[in-house]
Amino acid sequence: MPRADLPGEILELPYPPRIVAETDDFLVVDKPPFLRIHPSKPDQTDTLWNELRALLAYEIANGGQVSIINRLDRETSGLVLVAKHRAAAKKFSQLMERRGIGKEYLALAFGWPAQDEWSVDAPLLRQGDIRPSKIYLKQCVHPDGSTALTRLRVERRFEKDGAKFSLIRAFPETGRMHQIRIHLAHSGHPVVGDKIYGADETCYLDFIETGWIPALAKRLLLARHALHSCALTTDEHEWRTALPPDLAEWSGLAVA
Repeated sequence: MPRADLPGEILELPYPPRIVAETDDFLVVDKPPFLRIHPSKPDQTDTLWNELRALLAYEIANGGQVSIINRLDRETSGLVLVAKHRAAAKKFSQLMERRGIGKEYLALAFGWPAQDEWSVDAPLLRQGDIRPSKIYLKQCVHPDGSTALTRLRVERRFEKDGAKFSLIRAFPETGRMHQIRIHLAHSGHPVVGDKIYGADETCYLDFIETGWIPALAKRLLLARHALHSCALTTDEHEWRTALPPDLAEWSGLAVA
């Protein structure tokens, strides 16, 4: 099984990538957490892109390609759409630009929201553009940012070890970096395990320095942010995957 490239230590991926659907034009993969989409350095091989190139070696040798249409953060699990050739890549990329590919995510979040459904219409930009930031990639809500809209719906409210949590289904109408995580935190319900947008961003800085250690486990509860890409839809297709094993086990929930 591939291994996760994490600072400080190497962790096994909790489960291998799984093909959900495949045709001559595309395939849909259920990506595990901790597996990067693309290499971040020249000699990095444990990525979804490299695994797909090995899987589709015959197609590539006959003029095909591996084009990943929707990208997920390393810690985010779930569905990834992959085009097998140039025409399919163009078709799906144009669909994405026209917002013709619907996306749904499941998130485990802190607290019980007061409402069952709500929307967050809050523009986003890189925090370092407006004030000092110790984390270069951290985004924030700001009126000068790019438009960002997320619809949110509570699926379950539950308790664990005396604390309140919610399973929330998110429908991003735009595709900004870290959008769902920021909008949930902005709503007062950060994603469980979120090292950047949770209660204390120093968790991310400590993680970079030390890797996953017991002190971080106590603060974050989960080794990764609890966000899962559970559905992709077009006019012609609908692909779904259930809450993954690590999040289902932690929450005690099994949700499609």
